[in-house]
Formats: sequence, C-alpha cells, structure tokens
Amino acid sequence: MIALVKCEKGEGNTALEQRPIPIYQEDEVLIRVAYSGICGTDIHILHDQFPYYPPVIIGHEFSGEVVEVGSKVTGFQKGDLVVGEPHNKACGKCYLCRNGHIQNCADKRSIGWGIDGCFTTYLVMPEKLLHKLPKGLSLSSAALAEPCAIVAHQLLERARVTPGDKVVIMGVGPIALIAAQMARIAGAEKILLCGCTSDVSYRLKIAEQLNCFDRFINVQTEDAVSIIMEETGVGADLVVEASGAGSAIRTSIRVLKKRGILCAIGMTAAPTVEVPWNEAMMKVLDVQFNMSSSYNGWEIALSLLGSGKLDVEPLFEVRSLLDWEQAFTDLEQGRAMKILLTPVTE
Repeated sequence: MIALVKCEKGEGNTALEQRPIPIYQEDEVLIRVAYSGICGTDIHILHDQFPYYPPVIIGHEFSGEVVEVGSKVTGFQKGDLVVGEPHNKACGKCYLCRNGHIQNCADKRSIGWGIDGCFTTYLVMPEKLLHKLPKGLSLSSAALAEPCAIVAHQLLERARVTPGDKVVIMGVGPIALIAAQMARIAGAEKILLCGCTSDVSYRLKIAEQLNCFDRFINVQTEDAVSIIMEETGVGADLVVEASGAGSAIRTSIRVLKKRGILCAIGMTAAPTVEVPWNEAMMKVLDVQFNMSSSYNGWEIALSLLGSGKLDVEPLFEVRSLLDWEQAFTDLEQGRAMKILLTPVTE
C-alpha cells in the first residue's frame, strides 16, 4: 500500500512510500481508510515543529470500514463504518489515565506521529478507541469527527456554553467555525466572529453559508475591542481563541467580562506570547488551556454530526493522497479550509 511517511527528523523529509498492510493483534481491527483529514499538526510535523518518531506514516483524522477483527474483539465486525480516537499507547496506570484523561497521558503514542497513521490504505486500531458512525452520516463528514470532538470536549464539556451567553470566536478556520456552530447549538445569544482581511474572500463566505455567527469583525480594519464591548455591554461571557495569534490572545483578555472564560484551543507559532496579565488578574478570568479530546466529546460530536445539527460539509474538499504536497501548500497559504485525502487505489 502507498503511504505518506515522515522518513526522518528535520524540515521536509516526507514522501510517498510502499508499505506492507499492517498486522492486527487480537484486540485490534484492520480498517480500510476511506478519508483522512489534514490537520495543522501534520503540517507542523512536515516542518519539524511537533514531536514525532520517524519513520512513521502521518495522519490521525480518519474514517473507514472494518475489514478484519482480532479474536478478542467483541463490539465490532467486518463492514462496520468507524472513526477512532488518536490516543494509542496510553499507559492506563498514571493519574491522568486513572482519572479518564488518556488523551493527556505522557506515554501516549498516537497514530500519525507516535505510530503509523492514516495517510495510507489500511490502518490498525484497538477496539477500545473506536466509535461506530451514526446511521446516515457520510464517511467524508465523519472524517472530521476528531476536530469536532476536540471542540465538543473543550467548549461544551469544559467551558460549558450557557443559553444566553455572548460568545466571541477568534479565528475563521475549521475549529473556529465548528466552535461557532456548537455555541449556537448550546444556546448562545450572540456570536461574534473575528478574522482578518485575508479571510473575507474565502473563509467568511463559508461561515456565512453555515449561518453560525451574528457579526464578523475584521480586526485589521475595525476596532475589535470597541465593537465587542458595544455588542456585549459588559464584555463577552466566553472567548474561544482558535487562531493562535498573539494579538488575538491579548484582545481576548480585553473583551471578556469580569469572571469570563477564555477557552484557548489555538496553538501559537511562537514559544511565548505577551499577554496583559494584570488585566486578566483584575478581571478574575478563568483561562482553560486545551489539548485533544475526551471519550464523551467524541460521543457528543458524532451525535451532533449524525443529527445534522452540526454541518461540516462546507468546510472540506477531497483530493487524492497523490496530491498531498499541493494540498499541504494550499492549506498553509489559505487557499483551502480543510482537505480530506483518499487512499491510492493499487
């Protein structure tokens, strides 16, 4: 099978290679991959900016069909359509695992960076990390279950949007637009979307198609702080920071009301970011730093996707794995929102 492999450490060093079909163990299943989503993490791995263990097949967002099952697998059978949590190799013994936070285990070696991932034709996954697709949910939309599960965990389980909340979303990327939709589903009264001039011609049109916000603020041409304060009165109840931009993080603190919540999902490009610390202290803000997804977040995400309440189809386009280099470039340069790769037929 043809696989996209990070061959060795360093910038680039990524290529399509022939790999054998993986062998599954008694508690695992073999999955024929249908679609694989390119995540920002994959781009970071390409540029040597995220931990990984080469040589490794990259990719961790997938949907597919079970084609073989191990002798001890009881909950899945051939033909099941599935997605899976990328929390492989969690130890099960540390305080994080014992408290149900396997996604944060220090020993975790997930598909796509710690062990072989989904940018290929076949993938092995343990039964315990799989979820069946709700009836009627397409395999293409299901491939976005992982980013949806991240948002469900951080926004709905942890930040807990309350009906009537005034919510600000920093960013206009896939995570931001999923968050805007989930905030609306949870009963937010007003959703303000903050982006840049470069978002107007492409990303904003997708956001408008989803009808998931009340007002767009161009932070490069408008006074975002003044507008948000005018729209919210005393400030936002919740800000979802999904851009990773230092200026957006600082603005987030300035526009939150006292005792408001900052839900930080976006990774920054720099190791440190300057923030108005004293203002955050004086406002007694709750700041939640987030990483990865929970089991219940996956269940919430799949329920919302299956019911049609959460719409991800406008977010993605589909290309062949053979086109991976152009796909990565288009994402980096803002010419695409989300790209799903299909395996190479041999």
